[in-house]
Amino acid sequence: MALLGDSGTLRFGDFVLDVAAYELRRNGRRVRLERQPMDLLILLLGRRGQLVSRSQIVDALWCKDVFVDVENGVNTAIRKLRQALRDAPDAPRFIETVPGKGYRFIAAVEILPETVAAPLPPAASEPAATRRVSARLVLGALTLAALAGALLWVWKRPAESGAPVTIAVLPFDNLTGAAETDYLASGLTEDTIVSLGRIDPERVSVIGRTSIIAYRGTTKSLAQIGRELGTDYLVESSLRAESSHLRITARLIRVRDQVQIWSDSFDSNTSSILGLQQEISSAIAEQVRTRLSPERQRAIARRHTQNADAYDFFLRGRHFLNQRTPEAMQRAIDSFQRATVADPTYALAWANLAMAYGTSPINSDIDPRRVSAAARESAVRAVAANPDVAEAQHALGHVNWAFGWDWRAAEAAFRRAIQLDPSYSLVHLILGHLLSQTGRHAEAERFMRRGRELDPLNPLSYGLSSQVAFQARDYAGALQHANRAIALDQEFWIGHQMRGQALEELGDHDLALKALATAARLSGQNSKPISLTGYILGRSGRTAEARDLLEALEMASRQRYVPPYALALVHAGLGDADATFEWLNRAYAARDVHLMFLTVDVKWDRYRSDPRFGELLARCGFTTIGTQAGNGIER
Repeated sequence: MALLGDSGTLRFGDFVLDVAAYELRRNGRRVRLERQPMDLLILLLGRRGQLVSRSQIVDALWCKDVFVDVENGVNTAIRKLRQALRDAPDAPRFIETVPGKGYRFIAAVEILPETVAAPLPPAASEPAATRRVSARLVLGALTLAALAGALLWVWKRPAESGAPVTIAVLPFDNLTGAAETDYLASGLTEDTIVSLGRIDPERVSVIGRTSIIAYRGTTKSLAQIGRELGTDYLVESSLRAESSHLRITARLIRVRDQVQIWSDSFDSNTSSILGLQQEISSAIAEQVRTRLSPERQRAIARRHTQNADAYDFFLRGRHFLNQRTPEAMQRAIDSFQRATVADPTYALAWANLAMAYGTSPINSDIDPRRVSAAARESAVRAVAANPDVAEAQHALGHVNWAFGWDWRAAEAAFRRAIQLDPSYSLVHLILGHLLSQTGRHAEAERFMRRGRELDPLNPLSYGLSSQVAFQARDYAGALQHANRAIALDQEFWIGHQMRGQALEELGDHDLALKALATAARLSGQNSKPISLTGYILGRSGRTAEARDLLEALEMASRQRYVPPYALALVHAGLGDADATFEWLNRAYAARDVHLMFLTVDVKWDRYRSDPRFGELLARCGFTTIGTQAGNGIER
């Protein structure tokens, strides 16, 4: 997008921005910056010294028909840009925050003489431009199977003794020098994690993606990484490319003595993919013909499409999905849709499309009525395409849990997903959440503990654990988990939300409100920290402030979707039962996903004896345990 009048090269501080090449460098070395923060930098530089309002940023960076939380997107883009520039919001050198207004670029800028810039990488949306990379994707997909087979051959002997083995797949090192293949390196990392997790689930555990992604570009030793993750083995891999030739190198390192147990390289001339497929298939048979059952081998092979374009779009979609910004979420949906068009039987693409739709009402306050039908259709298509893909069962379970309110069906799908992939950490966490909401707290904690073991550096593991502990009325445990989530990522808004929620029940209202203010700021004013703030204000006697906040929510709800549950919660804090049930009924009419919290959340205890509460739970189809005010709930 043409946001900057200067088409040459700009210097500020230690940084040089080559606008034509779309490249930022620091002291001559390239600084990796995603497209959205890069566009924001160009916008701010183009208006350097001037106030750029948040609304101007939204207009410049987002399409008008994108139905995502752009406020959260602005916050995320600013944060990532400041990280790249090593800038601090409280003592800025480059980007100054104008409270309540926007941002201003304040550093001196020098326009350098123009140079001949290298062309940009091909766009993801142009199939002709991605033909060469798409061909490489077939190599990547097939190499995963070879890696899985070869690694199984290496660690099978210690596993046969009955001792469990834990493995971490470090991020693939992209040595191609091309940013266009970053998504390929990221995708191969994730697929290797999943493939290894399915080889021998009873003996082999694989650390989750979020925990290992922190080690991208790390200078830590393999021994230190292994100790931090608690693993027995590390997989270290890289990609190199020259013209149409791609080489993937992998090696297996034993952590206790850093001995290289196994290594191999996989090469391809992308004009002879069929021959490569036969070659790698033969290598798999040679390595594991007596060690990997034919059924499990076929299951691993069936996970992915044989259509190179579909796999290309899938990897791009997952790359965007992991960024968790509003614009990236929309691009993820577009990419997954393209993948399903290229291959309508691609279960993984349908499953990820379902989750991209399905998580938006919780993460971005999207009206569930706008996305529930698309989420359900995508989940059903995923299971129909391949019911033995864990992600498909997860997607179906999520739709039944959040939208259909059929918790029996959701539980069955989540358990099936874990059976298919015991190393799937997120499903352990979500199943624990569901079990907690039905009052089975002891069983829930077992799944939460396993989820944390599988992804020990993921703040979400601890954020969800905090919620489950809170629902079990273990407020000290909830606070401990929330603090751990924040320690892993200080800008993880859910951690601050959980901290505020726990502090409130522990009696520290002031610290709770402070934590919720941070959560609201980091989330782009998500309804959850705002409504909980109103609830606490009402409960603590600050009724005027609570009503001011309530009025602001009501005004906002006339212009955009605001979850009715949020207003019901504030009324509950104020003790207005009739208004509380009026808004809970509106939440039911809107199929508000937040109603799932009614069953065991302590904030609703004083309303459980009201017949209207039990009637609402019955209409939702939730278990009657939600009327018991915590009495008789398994703890």
